[in-house]
Amino acid sequence: MVSGAHTERRTKESEGRTAVMADVAKLAEVSLQTVSRVLHDSPNVSDDTRKRVLKAIQQLNYRPNVAAQALVTGRSRTLGVVSFDTALYGPASTLLGIQEAAHDAGYAVSIASLRSMKRASLFEAVQRLRGQGVEGVVIIAPQKSAVEALRRLPPGVPMVAVEGGPDHSVPVVAVDQFGGAMAATRHLLELGHRAIWHIAGPADWLEAEQRADGWRAALKDAGIRPPALLRGDWSARSGYELGRQLLQKPEVTAVFVANDQMALGLLRRLHESGREAPRHLSIVGFDDIPEAAYFTPPLTTIRQDFAEVGRRCLHLLLGQLESPARPWEHVEVPAQFVLRESTAALQAR
Repeated sequence: MVSGAHTERRTKESEGRTAVMADVAKLAEVSLQTVSRVLHDSPNVSDDTRKRVLKAIQQLNYRPNVAAQALVTGRSRTLGVVSFDTALYGPASTLLGIQEAAHDAGYAVSIASLRSMKRASLFEAVQRLRGQGVEGVVIIAPQKSAVEALRRLPPGVPMVAVEGGPDHSVPVVAVDQFGGAMAATRHLLELGHRAIWHIAGPADWLEAEQRADGWRAALKDAGIRPPALLRGDWSARSGYELGRQLLQKPEVTAVFVANDQMALGLLRRLHESGREAPRHLSIVGFDDIPEAAYFTPPLTTIRQDFAEVGRRCLHLLLGQLESPARPWEHVEVPAQFVLRESTAALQAR
C-alpha cells in the first residue's frame, strides 16, 4: 500500500504536466493493464484494487487519451451528432435525448452545430466529425432541405436521421407527428367541436406538414371540410398575432396549434380580448413543454418522448456498426395525448 508521504510526493511530481496512465499505475502500485481494466469497467479487478486506481485517477486528475485508446482497440466510442443552431424545444430536447442515451451506452458525443441544413454545410459537418474518428453519426433533420442533403452524403458512414421524412435513403427515427395531430383533432371532435382551425408551423418543417396533414385527415374522416390553415413560425409571438385573425371568426370554437409556444401566444390574445379557454375557445398544443402544465389554463397537448427517440437512434446506429449490411429501418415513436384544462365540450351559443 502506498504511504501518505509517497502519495503526496508522486502527486507533486505529476503537477505541471498532464497525467498519463503510467502515472496512475505508479501511484496505485498496479500494472498498466490493471488501470486499463478499471477504465473499461472489467469485472476481473478486485474491489480494493479498483478503489486504489480510482483514487489515483482522482488525485492526478487523469483523463483517458481517447485517441490512444482508439489506436489500440480500433474503436473511439464516440458518436457524432449534427444539429442546427436553434433553441427550439423539439430539436434541443432531441439532442439531449441522444446525448443521454449515448452516455448510458458508454459513448461520448461530438456535436456539429449548423446555421442551416444545406447540402454543403451538412457534408462538411459529417466530414469534420469523421475526421475526429467518430464511429457513426446522428443527424437531426427536421427540415425539407435536410432531407435532400441527406441523399447526397458519402456512403459508408454509419448514420441515422431524426425525423428525416418518408425518404428511405438513410435509417430514420421519428415521432408519429401525423398520429399525434389526429389524436389532438379527434379529441376536439369528440367534444362536439366542428369549426376546428389549425395554426401550423413553418412550411419547410417536416413536422409542421405532418401535423397539418393529421389535422386535415381527422376532419375529413369526420366529414368536415378543413378550413384554410394559418401559418406561424413556432414562436409565442406568431401565435399571439394569428390569434387576432382567429378571434375575428365567430364560428371558430376550437384550435389545434402546432406547438405549445404558439398556443401560449394564442391564450394571451384570448385573455386580452376578454375571453378565456376553454369556455370560449378550446385549445390543444403539441410538444408538452415543461411549462405547459402551468399555463392558464393548463394546456391539453401532445407529448413527444425524446428520451425514447434517443434510445431508438442509438439502437439503430449501433446495429449498423455491428452489421453494416443490415436493412435500413424507419422507426416511429408514438406520440402521447395529455389531457389538461384548456379543452371542454362545445357549449350552445
